[in-house]
Amino acid sequence: MAEPNSTGQETLEESMERLETILDTLEGDDISLEESFALYQKGMKLVQSCKEKIDTVEKNFDHEWGWRS
Repeated sequence: MAEPNSTGQETLEESMERLETILDTLEGDDISLEESFALYQKGMKLVQSCKEKIDTVEKNFDHEWGWRS
């Protein structure tokens, strides 16, 4: 498992692990419609969070190396 970063926020790796867990649960047979919907919403928030983290890293990388996307 990934170690937390110095800010105490969830790392990208931790977010991805949580997404995997959500997907595994959603793929299971023993889940209600209400639970599925709640997990779907959590998963979509995690996807957005991951996208923001990746965008931040990408911008920092581009800035550091003088590249433009």
